[in-house]
Amino acid sequence: MSQETRLIRAGATSGDLVKTVGPPIQRGSTVLLPCAEALYDDDAYLTYGRAGLAAHDALKSALGEMEGASGVSLYPSGLAALTGAMLAVLKAGDEVLVVDNIYKPTRRFCDQVLARYGVAVRYYDPLLSPEDLVASATSATRMIVMESPGSLTFEMQDLAAIARLAKARGILTLADNTWGAGYLFKPLAHGVDISVQALTKYVGGHSDVFMGSAAANDRALVRQLEDGVHNLGWAVAAEDAYQMLRGLRTLPTRLRRQGEAGLEIAAWLAEQPEVAEVIHPALPGSAGHDLWARDYSGACGLFGFVLKPGSEACANAFLNALKLFGLGFSWGGFESLAILCDPQLGKRKFAPHYAGPLMRLHIGLENEDELIADLRAGLDAYAQAIA
Repeated sequence: MSQETRLIRAGATSGDLVKTVGPPIQRGSTVLLPCAEALYDDDAYLTYGRAGLAAHDALKSALGEMEGASGVSLYPSGLAALTGAMLAVLKAGDEVLVVDNIYKPTRRFCDQVLARYGVAVRYYDPLLSPEDLVASATSATRMIVMESPGSLTFEMQDLAAIARLAKARGILTLADNTWGAGYLFKPLAHGVDISVQALTKYVGGHSDVFMGSAAANDRALVRQLEDGVHNLGWAVAAEDAYQMLRGLRTLPTRLRRQGEAGLEIAAWLAEQPEVAEVIHPALPGSAGHDLWARDYSGACGLFGFVLKPGSEACANAFLNALKLFGLGFSWGGFESLAILCDPQLGKRKFAPHYAGPLMRLHIGLENEDELIADLRAGLDAYAQAIA
């Protein structure tokens, strides 16, 4: 063979790979098939690398184990998982009931994309009872989309009751379970049809990779999700799948540490004179605590609190005084974050009303005593700005 041909053929993988702790990272769009008959046998052979290789398969298997799912689909972001799962099962003429506290980009998709393709969207109050919610469904209602607790206002819903009542009416249920991370709460075990989460957040855990997942148990639904990924052209990089799998290995340890620190800080905030209310489902006395105690095995580090009455400028003084808390919208990583939520509540149809500015904290892995000291400095700045 010529030198050119030898260089093309040299170094091809042959034989079994050595066994390592993690799966191999295979970078490949082309999959080489064993024989001519396999070229069009899609049921028996993987024919294109976009469908996922070793790292993807390992991640999906591990997520399926955690979620208690018979199948998991991967998407390039958490939002893509939500939108992709909905597009996989909805059609023109369908109606979807969406909880009013849904993640803002999901709401944008519902308003600007689903409506354009003939899918009707109705938003419902997260405090509506399961019975009243399902009773409000029409013959066109195909799906109920839930997020519990809500990622800004933390209302809890009885997902098990909603799922049970919806199933009796032939209505699918989908839960954004990013707060529960597939570990603290398992929607499929409570009867929910599709469990979606932004792996970007707690599973990744390091704020440096995007991905989402949709898990299901019903084989027909699993196939619909898989077909949706294939038909819409979604793909995730092998390196990203490997990173997510690595993050998944330490998820229980990180969640336990961040959840415990979050509860300690929430309890401390509840005693501060500048704070009107702490909104944390795992905190005794908070709204939704009974549902959390019934269904969840623990808490993550995300919660909210309400300052006593003050202007947006005063709330900004609180945020600007923080040194350890970064100002950022995402969450689930190792770092602590803080935002003012009020500007995001304007789109809500059933927006709650609070005594003062609504703040959201994500508690990272820093020392909680030092985080408390940082918050105390912020509260001092808030009090000074009001005075």
